[in-house]
Amino acid sequence: MKMTPAVLIVGALMVFWASSFIIVGIPSMTMKEVPSEIWRPLTAEEDAGRRLYVQNGCSYCHSLFVRTNDWDIGAERIAQSGDYVGFEPVILGTERTGPDLSQDGGEHPDDWNTAHFVNPRFTSPISLMPSWEFLGERKITRLTAYVQALGGKDADLRQNRQKQFKAQAVAAFNGGADRNIEWLHSQVPEVWRRMPNPYPANEAALQRGKRMYQEFCINCHGPIGDGNGPAKPYLSPPPLDFTTLRRHLVENRFIGGIFYYQIMNGVTGTGMPYFKKHLESEKIWDLANYLGVFFLGYTDANVEPRGIDASFEGEWKNTYPVPGTEGAR
Repeated sequence: MKMTPAVLIVGALMVFWASSFIIVGIPSMTMKEVPSEIWRPLTAEEDAGRRLYVQNGCSYCHSLFVRTNDWDIGAERIAQSGDYVGFEPVILGTERTGPDLSQDGGEHPDDWNTAHFVNPRFTSPISLMPSWEFLGERKITRLTAYVQALGGKDADLRQNRQKQFKAQAVAAFNGGADRNIEWLHSQVPEVWRRMPNPYPANEAALQRGKRMYQEFCINCHGPIGDGNGPAKPYLSPPPLDFTTLRRHLVENRFIGGIFYYQIMNGVTGTGMPYFKKHLESEKIWDLANYLGVFFLGYTDANVEPRGIDASFEGEWKNTYPVPGTEGAR
């Protein structure tokens, strides 16, 4: 066949329309406007927040869908077409400069989200996200409402859990420092409350812990661990003052497991999020050692009961005595 301009144009059009049908036509024909099991309509407040999300280009950095190959980022649920029924236009986003938000509802309480939108560094010290304080309080409330709705009925369950535990956390805080610590520790399973830190608090471990603290914790708990970070005015109850833990060490010399559990799992209802998707095991233990050494003056690293040391660990002796006792343990 002789190649002529007419044949070239017709061939190009055929390729274009065939591709368009495969990419657009077939998905459109197979998509069903049937809500998924977690779908629910947005309230007026949430829909106003969605418009703010679109207008301010949040989709440039955040996606609103989870793929089958996203299990490695801690995905809880794969996105379905029924999750987006009635959302016009559907702004899914393609970039993940920030985390995916499709299931973000109820991951944090409302006050954490408010602090985050005012200045993301308040809650995530190394965040690249710009401040949205210019939106004003009313619009930030609406944006928070939309984010808290992401995940539909699953998000509602998480939100209810946040509110349930927030009431308990606020009551415990208002009961004084001792009552607050008692409540926080009571939320940690017994096996963790009696578990020492299995890693030595040597110089390398403390430097790693310091880095973790600066990257994730400092703007809530403050540079000296007294809970006076810049996020404090927005959070209820406020961030924990680690120095209030000292008086509890004589009765319970184990702090490693308590720190680990609450860093890993967070404290639902408070501004303390979980970090099990951000930090692997050793980093959490190193952070626990850093909190103990620099804010309490004590760590239970390598006290009994202990197991076999990891191959990379050198000799180390715990020289941090329990406050109120004599000598190192």
